Amino acid sequence: MFPAATFGEIHSEALLAAGYALALILIALALEHLAARSQRRAEGFQTTGFRYHPHLDRWECPTGELLQPVELDHVRRLARYRAKPAACNRCPIKAQCTDSDAGREITHPLAPWPYSEIARFHRGISLTLVALSIVVAALGLLRHHAGAETIVLGTGLVVAGITVQRLLPGFLAQRAEEF
Repeated sequence: MFPAATFGEIHSEALLAAGYALALILIALALEHLAARSQRRAEGFQTTGFRYHPHLDRWECPTGELLQPVELDHVRRLARYRAKPAACNRCPIKAQCTDSDAGREITHPLAPWPYSEIARFHRGISLTLVALSIVVAALGLLRHHAGAETIVLGTGLVVAGITVQRLLPGFLAQRAEEF
C-alpha cells in the first residue's frame, strides 16, 4: 500500500472522504432544484395563455371563456377543469388550443411541488445520496479521528444532517397521508 499523504495534520483520505460526501450532498441539492424547475416548466406549458382566478376557482382561456372544475381526484391529487364544448367548438383559435370536441381541459395539481408524487420520487433519490454521504463521512471518521480530521469529517456530517432535515419532512408528510 502507498503511504497516505498528509496536509498539515489531515490525511488525504479524510479530505477525500469529506470532499466526496460534500459532492454527494451538492448533487442531491442540484437534483432537487432541477426537478422542481422542470416540473414548474412542464406545468407552465400546459397552461400557457390561460389565467387562474383563485377567488373563482376557474381558469380563463385566452379568449375569455372560463373553464369549470369538473373533477377532484384526491388519490392522484389533481383537479380537472374543462371549458364548455359549445364555446370551444366555435372558438376561432380552437386548432391552436385543443383537438377535443369535448372542450379544452386543464389538469392542475392540488399539492404543491414538494408533496407531489414525482417530487417524492426525486426526493427519495436525493435522500439516498445524502444517506450515502453520511456513510462516507462516518466511515472516514471511524478511520481518521485525530483533531483536524474530526473537524473536517464532522462538518460533512453536520452539513448532511442539515440537508436531511430540509428534505425529509416533505417526503415523510406524503408517506403519512398514504396510510
